[in-house]
Amino acid sequence: MSRARCPHCQRPLSHCLCADISMLEHQRPVTILRHPSEQQHAKATAHLAALSLSRCELIDGEGPADFAAFIANSDLSRVGLIYPSPASQPLEQADVGEIDSWLFLDGTWRKAHKLLQLNPWLQSLPSFHFAQAPASAYTIRKAKRSDSLSTLEAIAYTLATTEQAEVSGLHQLQRALVEQQLQAMPSAVRQRYREL
Repeated sequence: MSRARCPHCQRPLSHCLCADISMLEHQRPVTILRHPSEQQHAKATAHLAALSLSRCELIDGEGPADFAAFIANSDLSRVGLIYPSPASQPLEQADVGEIDSWLFLDGTWRKAHKLLQLNPWLQSLPSFHFAQAPASAYTIRKAKRSDSLSTLEAIAYTLATTEQAEVSGLHQLQRALVEQQLQAMPSAVRQRYREL
């Protein structure tokens, strides 16, 4: 039998994070393309990010048909994709005046890469990477790349860099998620994560 969930944050009622969610007003809309494998992941941050942003759309899917409405309703030449690639520009030095909105891929690096490969239209977007991103505080999920950030952290860094947005509320929300997940772990496991 599944546990009762909060209708807002969609987490189990015993782990509701609604009290830690605050609304961030920002200029450019944010769209998150979430790989289906992330939908029920307890450690995922995309849904929490979407609840915290005044202009955010979260779309679940894998192939072009899943994102057809977004493609049809967007001027793709003015959508900035946050994803490191050989053609991407460092966000910190880029002129983003022509960018009307931001697009993020949510999933492990492998799943995000799969989204990119299954959706050739993504590869035509202006793309940006982080040259000076801070170290991740998202210690509850392991990643092979040293420059890995959670989706929530990547959004926070993008908005802080391009709009000087006050993103402390997003970081506080992630800290609450991390601490909650750590407390649910057996003590020996929790200690290993705290040492990361």
